[in-house]
Amino acid sequence: MKANNYAMKDWHLEHVEKVIVRFVKGVSPDASSFEKRNYKKYSTVSSCAKQIEYDIKHGVTHEEVMAVVKKVRHDKAFKDLQKNPEALQRLDELERQICAPRKAVASFF
Repeated sequence: MKANNYAMKDWHLEHVEKVIVRFVKGVSPDASSFEKRNYKKYSTVSSCAKQIEYDIKHGVTHEEVMAVVKKVRHDKAFKDLQKNPEALQRLDELERQICAPRKAVASFF
């Protein structure tokens, strides 16, 4: 019997896709002030990258994350996002953030 170290890996992979699509889609022009405030607070590039890093810690591989980015960029299901140049710009920005090497934190203990 094989141990399942990452029992919720599928959920985390779906979460990665939801985070990426939510960030790339942006806030609608007719959004309420509450939606705009939440988008401004939780849907920044760094916030999305942190959420994706959290999912990577829980079993999603970097290759799977990049496959989701490729899926959003090329799949017919995301045709409306592919037509929007601002959405593609946000996707490029998120992809650069994900691919950027992480700084090593020095520990004094």
